[in-house]
Amino acid sequence: MEQIFEGSASEVVSTEETGEKPSGITPDEKIRKAYFWIVNNAIISPFYDIEFNSSKPPVEIRFTGVGSKLTLPSDQSYSSFVILPLLNFLVRKRALFIGGPGRGKTASALLMGLLAGYTMKEIKQAVQHGQPQMTISDLLGNPLPRDLLNAEQMEEVKISWRKWIDMKVKIVDEYNRIPTRTQSALLTLLADGYAEILDQVVECGESAWFLTANDDIGGGTYQVIEALKDRLDIVVIALNFNSLFLDELLYRVESGIKPENVVPEDIIFRPEELDQAYKDIMKIPIPTPVLRRLEFFTSQFDFCDLAAEIVEYKSKDIIRLAGKMLSEICRNDCGRDKVKNLCSQTQNGISVRARLTIINFAKAMAFFRGNPEVTLEDLRQIIPWLLREKLFPNLESPVFESSQVLSLDRIAWIRKLWDASCDLYNQLNWDEADPLIPIEYEFNQGLDGLAAAEVNKRIAAIEAAITRLSVDSKLLAYVYDTVLKLKYYHQRYTNYLKWLEWRN
Repeated sequence: MEQIFEGSASEVVSTEETGEKPSGITPDEKIRKAYFWIVNNAIISPFYDIEFNSSKPPVEIRFTGVGSKLTLPSDQSYSSFVILPLLNFLVRKRALFIGGPGRGKTASALLMGLLAGYTMKEIKQAVQHGQPQMTISDLLGNPLPRDLLNAEQMEEVKISWRKWIDMKVKIVDEYNRIPTRTQSALLTLLADGYAEILDQVVECGESAWFLTANDDIGGGTYQVIEALKDRLDIVVIALNFNSLFLDELLYRVESGIKPENVVPEDIIFRPEELDQAYKDIMKIPIPTPVLRRLEFFTSQFDFCDLAAEIVEYKSKDIIRLAGKMLSEICRNDCGRDKVKNLCSQTQNGISVRARLTIINFAKAMAFFRGNPEVTLEDLRQIIPWLLREKLFPNLESPVFESSQVLSLDRIAWIRKLWDASCDLYNQLNWDEADPLIPIEYEFNQGLDGLAAAEVNKRIAAIEAAITRLSVDSKLLAYVYDTVLKLKYYHQRYTNYLKWLEWRN
């Protein structure tokens, strides 16, 4: 279990362990310092499951039985329960803590509020506790009674909005116990940044959200509406407590000092520091080789050749809109190896919103680690946590028949998908073999001033590239996206050619 305990905060995080400078720290140094203070003084965190390696390969040890493998990383690694909330805190997104009762979900969220500079009293008063009787007024606020009695028009009614709406850190405890109608109001605030009562509107601005639930499969009082679940960006799993840390638990309880009362000033972020950290994160580049592999990975899942005749509609979403189950369609023979082709393993693809979230958190991970740019390993470690609630397994895929564990451990499953995608990318030598590269380069030079002869030449080159793909390969997922982009360029050139003819 990742758990906040009453205990001493007198331990000092060594600069050797964190690599921090003793004074004048930058936002990235401050967030690393916050991480190490939390794991050393507030949270017992023995699970280092965000693993990074240096040039030295990790040590891997296998156990008998089902063949469990323990990895000993060769570089500084982190506890997901601590680092993921911190990254969410920095990029002002929406995190969901899941795990059994008493595993520190709410307490960890409270810590994020302390890092934002609020007092524990302010944070506790602002926590929204999900319960079956929660109304929209309980969540958002109430109209002033005198205005309701005296107002002649609705615009004259003032709303007493809840103070938590303006806070930089928002906490909703057991959100799956909130009634469906109130969930809809929460969705508007969480997704669109405003709330509305009696035609009165309040905006909440950018903030980091932390929601909790005991599980993510409907174990609450109410089923969570799909649109609300879809707006959650990252999942943080609260694991069980390791009994061999009971002595540390005993020490912290007996010392009688509560961590929330001794949070060091130098790890608390002022509003302007949070804004600066966000700006710094957004400036971190994603190099082209890394971005191309991310594009290749995200192209693997939504494609289904049996979904439609029109090429543009060959999407799993078309199957859903037709009221069919993917498993019904995927049972048919499409001429592909359903183990090697990753599209067979998922019921859906990756949305635009999820892709944007990946970009944000990958940059935040690089920022936290002090890297000047996003690396492949940053993506490999963060993507499973971002897609755990976004990418749903097709349990009838042969992959799950051979490994039932993967149907339970979605983090491992998604990481294997990433590794398989990167392996395929390298096997294809796609940095060199992708026919899109020269065509894209030419197009990016711009169309202004191109003569009709040059345009026709480029159109012919696109048609030849698509023809080669049709001969050399089946319409696989990555080929599908490439073909559609080639068609996009073909149409842009065709439209430009028609404009030249009209102008002349």
